[in-house]
Amino acid sequence: MLGRLGVNSAAEAVYRIMLAHPREDAAHWGARLDMSEPAVRDALDQLSELALVRPSTEDQDRVRAVNPLLGLEALLARQQADLATQQQKVEASRAAIAEVIAQYGQDYASGAGGGIQYIEGVDAIREHLELLNSKVRDEFLTFAPGGAQTPANMAASRPLNRRLLKRGVRMRTVYLDSIRRDPPTLVHAEWLEGLGAQIRTAPSLPNRVIIIDRRTALVAADSRNTSTGAVLIENPGTVTLMFALFESVWQSAEPLSTRSRPGPDGLTKQQTEVLRLMARGNTDESIAKSLGVSARTVRRIAAGLLDHLGARSRFQAGTHAVQHGYLPAAPE
Repeated sequence: MLGRLGVNSAAEAVYRIMLAHPREDAAHWGARLDMSEPAVRDALDQLSELALVRPSTEDQDRVRAVNPLLGLEALLARQQADLATQQQKVEASRAAIAEVIAQYGQDYASGAGGGIQYIEGVDAIREHLELLNSKVRDEFLTFAPGGAQTPANMAASRPLNRRLLKRGVRMRTVYLDSIRRDPPTLVHAEWLEGLGAQIRTAPSLPNRVIIIDRRTALVAADSRNTSTGAVLIENPGTVTLMFALFESVWQSAEPLSTRSRPGPDGLTKQQTEVLRLMARGNTDESIAKSLGVSARTVRRIAAGLLDHLGARSRFQAGTHAVQHGYLPAAPE
């Protein structure tokens, strides 16, 4: 019965007999259970590891069973904590898988079937967007990479956004941090918030993604050129992964109304992201694309990071970053 808590049958039998006959010793418990004394000792060792027996305060040479209201509840709490930790690992894995799908799924989407459709060309993408937007019922989630948005795109999106928000659709959008330094895009984001949308920003985003009612996702086929095509995903499992990715990024993103401040290590989130991408070997141009800034801005940030870390090269900066806990050590 207690096997689900990690107690084997022999240990459970000894624990129960100890509770029923607390004044006896190992020899008597073994006799009652028809168990050898070594087998009883093995069972007591397991019970001790599970904190279900303790030395007696009256006689240090004897052990006593811990009150089940305390001991078994503690075991259950430990198991619940283990489950919570495992669930966190599962959610992190989901987010990691979804990020890979968002970045590379387009390479395998054509003809994939199973609720995945490749859409080619800007016109076809816009038609699908119009169709999907007309079907939104509850929720509209977006990753909007690329930094500053073009005036044409913002003007074109306003009527649709207004209609969705007036219908009570929950809208959450994550932009890049760099929009905070682009007045037109910032005004647009604040306008959305004024209508009831929730806006946050992040240092970088994996790709352009739209998730509708947690049933359908639209992912840019090429994160470097989002106009070439898109992947329409209606496979429930894959959409769930994409939603997990969105939630993971959303939780770490900064609300638009919050002013970004350096963390305990003295680095802003944007600086930490540049450091992470530098450590991966990304070029200045690639980092600039990810952050929605110019390559010149990346070089300025990189120079500041080298100075902050007391490093003479980017390689040395990466080494110092790991040594000082700015970046996690690479898994072996």
